[in-house]
Amino acid sequence: MEELDLDELISMFWNKKIEIILITLIAMVIGVIYSYFFVTPTYTAKTSLILVQSSDTASQNGNTGITSTDLTINSKLVSTYSDIVKRNVVLDQVASNLEISKEQVQEIKNRISVSQSKDTEIIDIKVTDEDPNYATKIANEVATVFSEKIVDIYNMSNVYLLEKAEVPTIPSNINHIKDIAIFTFIGIAISAFYVLILNLLDHTIKSEEDIEKYTDLLVLATIPNYETEFKTEKGGKN
Repeated sequence: MEELDLDELISMFWNKKIEIILITLIAMVIGVIYSYFFVTPTYTAKTSLILVQSSDTASQNGNTGITSTDLTINSKLVSTYSDIVKRNVVLDQVASNLEISKEQVQEIKNRISVSQSKDTEIIDIKVTDEDPNYATKIANEVATVFSEKIVDIYNMSNVYLLEKAEVPTIPSNINHIKDIAIFTFIGIAISAFYVLILNLLDHTIKSEEDIEKYTDLLVLATIPNYETEFKTEKGGKN
């Protein structure tokens, strides 16, 4: 592609401003249609658990407050607990309690995400599904079963339900403004690419510099192009 200075580049895009605007508007309309009519809404229910001092340890020590030792132990257990949440030992029991077939355990696992709040002993369990009530039911049951399994596995009760999942009312996968903005950006990129391709394929002579470039001939003179306006005089004469 021939080199273009800034003025030529601006002029090139300005001359194609109608096409650029049209392509961008079409992309925006596609974005609106996609975001409002083609995206299946899904809902995310979240329940939060926190690791506290073991009730057995508290009764033995006669201390109801949490100690630095408890914090150290809990911080090390958070990653382990987060992994146990999605294990079959928990999910099989969840499926049994909710009368869900075991064949759907893998499907449930794919809908669950577990994360640790930064620098805390809080574990967030999120369940995403097209049915908000079903997502909420799964999230709360997973939290309950997980707490019970921890008692069985570690023989201590140090998991406390911090926040129970509530039925979400707003889809978690839909952001109309973001979708439209993305499609608008794509439209601008396509229109810019379109203008550049047109310029690359355009070999018409537009100036004396083009004549010298394509013919290797020296331009000695130019003839100005004057536009003459003809006014009709009375009597039909020009």
